[in-house]
Amino acid sequence: MSVADTLRYHWNVNLLGRAALRWRRWQTELLAKTGSGWRSEILTPPLRISAWTKELVGRHYLQGNFAHLHDKVAWVTSGAPIEFLRALDFYVLYPENHGAICGAARVVVEIASEAENAGYSRDICSYARTDLGTLISGKTPVGKLPKPDLLLACTNICQTVLHWYRVLAHHFEVPLILIDTPFIYTQVSDHALTFVKQQLEEAIPMAEKVAGKSLDQRKLKQITRLSQMATYLWLELLERCKHRPTPISVFDQFTQMAPIVEMRGDAVTVDLYSAMLKEVNDRIAQGIGVVPNEKKRLLWDNLPIWYRMRYLAEFLGRHGIVITASTYTNAWGELADLINPEQPLVSASRTLIHTLLNRGAGDKLATMRRMIDEYNLDGVILHSDRSCKPYSIGQIDQRDRLIREYGVPALLLEADHNDPRSFSEEQVANRLDAFIEMLGV
Repeated sequence: MSVADTLRYHWNVNLLGRAALRWRRWQTELLAKTGSGWRSEILTPPLRISAWTKELVGRHYLQGNFAHLHDKVAWVTSGAPIEFLRALDFYVLYPENHGAICGAARVVVEIASEAENAGYSRDICSYARTDLGTLISGKTPVGKLPKPDLLLACTNICQTVLHWYRVLAHHFEVPLILIDTPFIYTQVSDHALTFVKQQLEEAIPMAEKVAGKSLDQRKLKQITRLSQMATYLWLELLERCKHRPTPISVFDQFTQMAPIVEMRGDAVTVDLYSAMLKEVNDRIAQGIGVVPNEKKRLLWDNLPIWYRMRYLAEFLGRHGIVITASTYTNAWGELADLINPEQPLVSASRTLIHTLLNRGAGDKLATMRRMIDEYNLDGVILHSDRSCKPYSIGQIDQRDRLIREYGVPALLLEADHNDPRSFSEEQVANRLDAFIEMLGV
C-alpha cells in the first residue's frame, strides 16, 4: 500500500468513526425529541422490532455521508420509481422522508423559517420549506445530506414537486428527470401507460450517463422482485389490523413505513417486515391490542401529524378508541399486484399512474368505504392538511357523503403534517371531544 493509500485509508477510518459518533448522538437526540420508545400508561408498548427500524433509518442516513466514496446520489420524490436507480447503484434519498424526520423531531419551525426568511411563502408545502431551509442553512437533525448528482421527480403526487425540484436543479446544477403522469378520471388508457413507459425509457440513458455504467436488466428484475416482496409484506401487516383488538395502530404504521418508502428495493427491508409480521402475529395470538378494552375503531385519511402523534394516540386511547387503518399507509401496499419483476418498466408505469393522489376524489371515497367494511370501522378522521392540498381536496364532500350516504361518523380535522404553527391543540381537543360523543363512547 502506497503512502497516499495509507493516508487515505486512515482518513476514511477516522471519518467513519466520527460519523458513527454523530449518528449515535443523532439517534439519542431524536429519541428524546420524538418520544420514540416511550412507555404509555394508556397504550400497549410499541413493537419490539421498532429498534431495528430506527437502526435501518439511521444507517441509511449515515450511508449518505459516504455515498460519494463509491456511488452517485439521486434525490427522488416519494411517488417516483427507484428500482432502475438502485440497479445503477445510486444512493437514493427522499427529501420528503427527511422532512418527516424533522417534523417528528420538532425542528421544522427553526429550519423552515430559514426558507421563509429567504422569500419562500408559508403557503408552500411544509416538507418543501423544511428541505429548502436545510439547503439554505445546513440545519438538519441527521447530520448532513449528501449533494445529489441526479434529481428524479414524478407528478403523480402533486405539482409542488415540479417547482421544488427545479429549485434543487438550479441550486445544485445537476440534471433533473421529470416523469409526468396523466391523471386518472375514470380508467387508464393504453396511451397513458405507453406515455409513462416511454418517459422511463428515455430517463434510463440520462441516469446511465450520470452513473457511468449501463443498466443491468437482470439486476433490475431482482430489485423489482425485492420491491414486490416488501410491498406484499407491508400489505399483510396492514391487513392484520382487521383483527380485533387491533395489534398495531396507525401511529405504529406511520413510524414503521419509512423502509417501504425509501428502502423497498433492499433485501433487508424484506427481512425487517418478515420479522415484524411474525411479532404482529404473536400479538394477535395472545390477544394483545393497542388499546386495552378496545371500543371503537377509526380510519385516518391523509398524512400524519408528525409532531403530535403521541398526543392524538393517547387522547383517543383514553376512551378506548384506536385508529386502525389509514388511506396513507394503505397507499404503499395496495398496488402490490401491479408489480411484475419480469416486466419492470411496464409494472413501474402502472404503479406510477395508479397512485392514490393520481386518482379522482370519488376513487378515494370508494377506497375509504371499502376499508371501513373490511376493517369493521366505526368512524373516520379526515386530516385536512394545510400543506398537502391534493390529498385534502374533496374531503368536505367525502365527509358529508360518509355521514349522509353510509351512516358513518366523520370528522374533518384541520392541521398541517409538519408545521406545528398550523396546529391548535385547543381546537383539536374540542373537535375530538365532540366526535367522541358522536361515536357514543
